[in-house]
Amino acid sequence: MDKPHRQRFTAGIALWAMMVGQFGMPLSYAAQDAGGAKTQTKQEKEPDTESPIKHVLILIAENRSFDHTFGTYKPKNGQTISNLLSKGVVNADGTSGPNFALAAQFTVAPQSAYYISAASKTPYAILPPSDTLGAPTAQTDTAPPFKTLQEAAAEKDLAPDDLALLTTGASALSARVVDARVTNATSLPNGPFQLTGPTMPYDAYTGDTIHRFYQMWQQSNCALSNATRDNPTGCLSDLYPFVNISFSTSDNGVGNPMAFFNVNDGDVPLLKQLADEFASSDNFHQSVMGGTAVNHVMLGTGDAYFFSDGNGNAITPPANIVIANPNPKPSTNNTYIADGNWSNCADLAQPGIAPIVNYLDSLPYEANANCASNHFYLLNNVNPAFLPNGQLRTSGAFVPPSSVRTIGDALKEKNISWAYFGGAFNAAANLANGSTNPADAIGVAYCQICNPFQYAKSIMGDPAERSEHIKDTADLFSDIENDTLPAVSFAKPDGLLDGHPQSSKLGLFEAYLKNILAKLDNNPKLRAKTAIFVAFDETGGYYDSGFIQPVDFFGDGPRIPFLVVSQFSRGGKINHTYTDHVSILKFIERNWRLAPLTERSRDNLPNPVGQQDNPYVPSNMPAIGDLFDMFNFGNGQGN
Repeated sequence: MDKPHRQRFTAGIALWAMMVGQFGMPLSYAAQDAGGAKTQTKQEKEPDTESPIKHVLILIAENRSFDHTFGTYKPKNGQTISNLLSKGVVNADGTSGPNFALAAQFTVAPQSAYYISAASKTPYAILPPSDTLGAPTAQTDTAPPFKTLQEAAAEKDLAPDDLALLTTGASALSARVVDARVTNATSLPNGPFQLTGPTMPYDAYTGDTIHRFYQMWQQSNCALSNATRDNPTGCLSDLYPFVNISFSTSDNGVGNPMAFFNVNDGDVPLLKQLADEFASSDNFHQSVMGGTAVNHVMLGTGDAYFFSDGNGNAITPPANIVIANPNPKPSTNNTYIADGNWSNCADLAQPGIAPIVNYLDSLPYEANANCASNHFYLLNNVNPAFLPNGQLRTSGAFVPPSSVRTIGDALKEKNISWAYFGGAFNAAANLANGSTNPADAIGVAYCQICNPFQYAKSIMGDPAERSEHIKDTADLFSDIENDTLPAVSFAKPDGLLDGHPQSSKLGLFEAYLKNILAKLDNNPKLRAKTAIFVAFDETGGYYDSGFIQPVDFFGDGPRIPFLVVSQFSRGGKINHTYTDHVSILKFIERNWRLAPLTERSRDNLPNPVGQQDNPYVPSNMPAIGDLFDMFNFGNGQGN
């Protein structure tokens, strides 16, 4: 979620402060083999599948990199991992390790035009400090953290015992100041630093950091001249704070990108427990450089949305649409001329395009930019044309109704059930219908840019399709209880629970996840044939030390956490196969025997062929896995 959408979300959240919800008591999640039975209310025959998995449930959190979350994780059972700890960048206690300099960050002198690689750079003597940015300063009656549990009870998607998380974690500091809760905040060594400590609990709201398309390409500092055998694409990821500070004169998080949690100190407890017990990946990547909308779009389509006439025909955006121009303003060091949301990446004369395309052309494998002529592609957060109730938006910036084929379209054609479950969706639809009922005010927390299908004309433009496939978290809970869970389900918590820095906390996403797992525990028959994919949309601008495989103009980007919770993925295995969001599409397509979505969608890419001495870098780039090797089905499929 970038700054304009974050500000709108924060302003809107005050509307629902006095609501009260009703809850039932779920059981806590227990990792156990399936047993028992439950009466099945849905009598339809399940579609034939490649594996024993009959249901996949994709839960999508917000804005955390792999090293930010699992940088100090030590795997079980002799498994290996690539993270800050294994590389010696940090020690298990969060202090600087013997190879700390590997993650050093740099500044760059002024350049005449946009660049994604810096030939000359200067290391920071002291890392720019962590910043509160817009983190909540105190409890309020109108927005989280709330003063009372009664106010917090407006949130219907948590178990009652976890509502208190919506009342805690205020910073007690002003906005946009040094975050003094961070140990040694003004004298941090030049590299990653532990976010939590004696005065910064895990249960704290913290400042955000920038995560937009051209900024993230630049932060990655990619050039073939940097390449090594282990890093053949030459992305160094060493300009994170510099880009935060330089692309704009606003406060964009300063040193926040270098913060990490420490699982050895009790941070991220549920995700750590799941990693210990099930399968996780240390080579799963965001599909697109940048933020929330474009990565959710890639998850739903394996492609990017473009500006159109609403009938599938590409057109040039009107004059009021901001086309990106990341070239620096005169007499500035990297302050972008126009931090816009659209680019015609087939035209190398357009600002910002040539550095990326020329870099792709230099790679030792074919990385086609995949930019159609005269198409202006979406690069950052822009609302869909459709409102939650299916009506067309008439004001503000929005993406025209899209005809890009989605995984929903493919599933529908084969009569395979699917749904997108958005937190607070029902209330958001009621608000779009003009509701003034206070119980619907939580609808402002529904994330419209997170739903890739809300952009799609074939789904949102058809009332029957919209009603069947776009639903609320309450419907997810009901489907789990009643054994009517679709074959393919995408679930996105509302903005209070998605784990996004500043507007949420990672512990709140863990509480949402725990509630869903508990409900699955109550239906062991369903759980036995369900795989839960725990994914993140993107890094949120947090640093990651992993290898990046550029696939096309749009990405890939840095690593993000990814876990598979299933009775077929037990044992704490760390999977090293190169994967990204489109790997989820590839899993769905393989499991339900679907063809790739289109000729240009990324699900056409092959599965990686691993190198014996370096499993992280495919020998057949570009390539992304289909996730089957994260399972052990016992029949020659998976591992």
